[in-house]
Amino acid sequence: MMNRIKYLVMAFAAVCLTASMSSCSKDEKIVEKIVEKEVPVEVPVEVPVEVPQDNNWSRYQALVTDNVKQNKKHSKAILLVAFGSTWEQAFDAFDTTIDAYKAAFADYDVFLSYSSAICINRAAAGENGVSRNYYAPPFWLNAFADKAVQYDEIVVQSLQVIPGEEYTRVINYIKDFANNANGDLDDDYLAGVTLKLGVPLLQDAEADVNLVAKELNTLYGEKAKEGVVAFMGHGNPDSYDTYKANVRYTQLEEALQQYSKHYYVGTVDMMDNFKTNVYARMQANGIKSGKVYCHPLMSIDGDHGHNDMAGDDDDNWDGTKFTPNEEGEVEDTSWKKYFQHLGYECNDETMIELGLLELPSVRQVWMNHTQDAIDGEPLDYYHSKNPE
Repeated sequence: MMNRIKYLVMAFAAVCLTASMSSCSKDEKIVEKIVEKEVPVEVPVEVPVEVPQDNNWSRYQALVTDNVKQNKKHSKAILLVAFGSTWEQAFDAFDTTIDAYKAAFADYDVFLSYSSAICINRAAAGENGVSRNYYAPPFWLNAFADKAVQYDEIVVQSLQVIPGEEYTRVINYIKDFANNANGDLDDDYLAGVTLKLGVPLLQDAEADVNLVAKELNTLYGEKAKEGVVAFMGHGNPDSYDTYKANVRYTQLEEALQQYSKHYYVGTVDMMDNFKTNVYARMQANGIKSGKVYCHPLMSIDGDHGHNDMAGDDDDNWDGTKFTPNEEGEVEDTSWKKYFQHLGYECNDETMIELGLLELPSVRQVWMNHTQDAIDGEPLDYYHSKNPE
């Protein structure tokens, strides 16, 4: 009997010991889980470090923004946009234009930009002896939106002659700015700033063309009595004739010929309106001799005026004849040399080397467009910002 009781006591002790060990193991696991939840393992987080950009774009932007900050005097700005040039005469014409704008628009800060990258780079390099720094429109527009500047109103004035390819680029600069193309501007500011656009010289086929013809005749009517006054415009290549703007040259010639049949308007880049076509029209009107005055029909007298019009390039003349290219143009011979070889009195003395911005009465037409923009409605970008 005693052995049986001893056996039962030993068995009961073994059961208690087993239960105790099992319970302890379970509690340890619970504690481990609680510790895991309450003290998570920390994972190092890498914080991105902003590295200042050091390239031409960032340097140009810094220079332009600093320029605007230093010269900001008003809450409104006018940005003049020219194609550009590398000639000192053109630089002077732009400076005079800025001064004229500051005098006429006293409540605005006035700045000027180049849309041509080639002209920007070559002007900075001093291609024709004098170095000047000009910058593209986006740099100026970004500077206008800088938090230390933020103009209330921005007027962009195109200094193009016709509403063609280069004018389209001006429009796109404004649209990219308004839509924050690079995503680095203040959207709240862009939503509130007033944007306006001044159109090119010959925007309107009737009002502008007739007014410019009137002003040119006032200036050159006496010369048209002495001989031909041939204006040399730039023109768009046929495949880039944006908005079919080349027709403005034809319309201007027609308007000028209401005053005198001695006025002609040709181009360096418009199909069927090269100097060879001007000569054919002169012949058709019976003008086979006499003086030929040549005048740039461009905002400034730059490379085309100095070389294509008044230069001494004469490679196409073989001593007896010219050889036109497949488009009908006589390349590598200037207007001066071309008409000279054809028997006209055309020389250095008959070159009128003045850009249209150097003619105050013609420059005023651009300024009228600026005033019209200021007086008109702000640009509507609803559909551009909210595509349907």
